[in-house]
Amino acid sequence: MLKNLFKFEFNNYWRNIDKNILFGFFILFFLGIFFSFSSTSSLAGERLNKTYYFFFSKHLIFTVLAFFIMFIFSALETSILKKIIVPFFILFFILLILVPIIGVEVKGAKRWLNFYFFRLQPIELLKPFFILATVRILTLNKLENSQIKYLFSFLLLTSVIILLIEQPDLGQSILLIGTWIATVFVSGVSIIYIFSFFIIFIILISALLFLMPEKFGYIINRLITFLDPSKGDNFQSLKALDAIKQGGLKGQGMGEGILKYNVPEAHTDYIIAIISEEYGSIISILIITIFLYIAFRIIKICILQKDEFLKLSLCGLSSLLIFQTFIHIGVNTSLLPTTGMTLPFLSYGGSSLIGSAILAGIILNYTKIKLDVDE
Repeated sequence: MLKNLFKFEFNNYWRNIDKNILFGFFILFFLGIFFSFSSTSSLAGERLNKTYYFFFSKHLIFTVLAFFIMFIFSALETSILKKIIVPFFILFFILLILVPIIGVEVKGAKRWLNFYFFRLQPIELLKPFFILATVRILTLNKLENSQIKYLFSFLLLTSVIILLIEQPDLGQSILLIGTWIATVFVSGVSIIYIFSFFIIFIILISALLFLMPEKFGYIINRLITFLDPSKGDNFQSLKALDAIKQGGLKGQGMGEGILKYNVPEAHTDYIIAIISEEYGSIISILIITIFLYIAFRIIKICILQKDEFLKLSLCGLSSLLIFQTFIHIGVNTSLLPTTGMTLPFLSYGGSSLIGSAILAGIILNYTKIKLDVDE
């Protein structure tokens, strides 16, 4: 009886899920495991005096956990998923508040909470729920004909950004701002409102830089270094760009890259440069194509979606996925200032993998509605 019930539920899940998006996420998870083995094994054994599979085994464990989390979120009833948005957002927001108080400082940044078995970066888990909470505000029936909903969503954004600036975390701040703008723009907000909020935000950031230069001056330093490399330390960006050039189209070969030895945390912040160096730009282009194809499938379903909440949620979540991907690539190719942004699904890091899994699970959940219309 139980076996038949499980079989029925699985068949129902398999029939409704968007298999193209599911396989896209599965491929990215698999590539993340493969490239983690390639980029961390020799580093752990030769440079850090750990077992060769130290980082790889941790990445594998977190990938299995992430895949399970993705499945859970994708299999939930959509109505139930809508109800848990606010509680999950509040939970992760509280964890983000705790970071400046009891967080662990690493290389001048306090972004992690130290649990016994692992370190958690709350913002990675908060991001998808921030988008959903923003959409919940924008689609409230009580505020349907009121422009104040945009002010409430802006205040929500500001509260998260203030906590991120305190850490400090410029990359995640830029990511959330860009995603918020994309979400409210799709919702039909006037361009005037977007420019007004943007000007207010610029004024606030400028005030912080002026009043607390010792804490936030690094932002100006990074911008100056980006615009004029001779006026600052751009060692990491130059090494990443050189690695991509050295890799060419076909790459240097598995394990033959040197970027992972020269740049700290390259297996997280510069994974696409490592991939390009060892496997060539062709593989990097293939990875980018997978991300773009997933976004294309989401947008295709989004256009046909009549539920305003699901439509805006999918737009916001796909924007979050694509923006983070291209910010990571932009930093690796010296098109953007250094931000420390991970590449979803592929970069090493438990928090990043779990956050990506939550994002993927919610997308799969929201795209399994009436798939027959576009098949």
